[in-house]
Amino acid sequence: MKKRIAIFLFAVLGALGGIPGAMAVGGTVTDIRIGQHPDKIRFVMDLSRPLDFKVFSLADPYRVVIDLPEVTFSKEARPEDRRPKAIKGFRFGLFRPGTSRIVIDTSQPYSVAAAFQLPAKGDLGPRIVLDLKPTSRAAFITESAASVAAAQAARRPILTAPKPAAPPLLTRPQRRPNEKILVAIDAGHGGVDPGAIGVSGVYEKQIVLNASRVLKSELEQTGRYKVILTRDRDVFLRLRERIAIARSAGADLFVSLHADSIPNRKLRGASVYTLSENASDKEANLLAENENKSDIIAGMDFGTETPEVTSILIDLAQRETMNHSARFAGMLVREMQGEVKLLRTAHRFAGFAVLKAPDIPSVLIELGFLSNNHDEKLLRSGAHLRRVAGALRRSIDNYFDLVQSAARAN
Repeated sequence: MKKRIAIFLFAVLGALGGIPGAMAVGGTVTDIRIGQHPDKIRFVMDLSRPLDFKVFSLADPYRVVIDLPEVTFSKEARPEDRRPKAIKGFRFGLFRPGTSRIVIDTSQPYSVAAAFQLPAKGDLGPRIVLDLKPTSRAAFITESAASVAAAQAARRPILTAPKPAAPPLLTRPQRRPNEKILVAIDAGHGGVDPGAIGVSGVYEKQIVLNASRVLKSELEQTGRYKVILTRDRDVFLRLRERIAIARSAGADLFVSLHADSIPNRKLRGASVYTLSENASDKEANLLAENENKSDIIAGMDFGTETPEVTSILIDLAQRETMNHSARFAGMLVREMQGEVKLLRTAHRFAGFAVLKAPDIPSVLIELGFLSNNHDEKLLRSGAHLRRVAGALRRSIDNYFDLVQSAARAN
């Protein structure tokens, strides 16, 4: 039975203690500190100006989430090396236009014992302070339910992502005669979800955004393709939203770009994944599980989702699409092997949620391992990304040559 995910909406704060009302957007988070005290964990966020903020908690896994107006995070706001052991992870970024988000992963349930904003004083700017104290799961769930009811009674919004208006299943815009082929390029992760972190500290979300832009340019220069990017900035997108963007545009092909990181820093090479109910190997299954956690990483609430949305079941309507995806993946591997190092088994299969579009051939490309020094250096190179884009463009050409040839034969 699916575990219930609780939301604990603790506070909606703006002007406190004489602080002037905060603007709707703007400002900079200049530093973040997380400290262990005898009876609590204290989170302090330094600001360039007073800001409204919202704090809530999510269970399964346990997270404390802070939403702010859209802000800029300075390079100093990275407390990864100075956080208590009870804090399993920490990340921040743009959750959606107008809203920035901070997500703190905790090892057990923590109640937000206090949440307040201090005014600027002397050389110190305004600060947001949270005190987190351990609590039981039962108390957490009870406290959460009561706070949600109170928030709803006050007509405060519960913090869930807007649900994309996806077109009906198996329905896409009809292609006009002589219209360009439409390719959707999906840069994985983004915003509050950084993806893998490279050996130099570079984020996967930026590497794949750069790669998607290079590939878009490569395809458009041919004059044969129209290209849409699911994201063209550092912003979070839900997995199902990425699919909805491609389907609503009537995409003919969906290419999702990623770059993995694993404990074995010696392993390097690219790979191509297509959707399957059964993973080709344990590593492919683990990778899919991690990628499918993107929405959880971003502090999403799945308490209202149906099993049909959260599962990775494949219905019969997808079989033909899966066959086209596998055929395209084979072409990708053949073109890429002359340009980049590939894993020994380069075409793999797993249950990636982002590949679930029932009517768009879809592949997920792992461009390399950010945990490997050589791969990371290549993926930060514009020249390398252009070589990869050239190989991808040739494979896309070959695929649509085959599709159009088959269509003429019929």
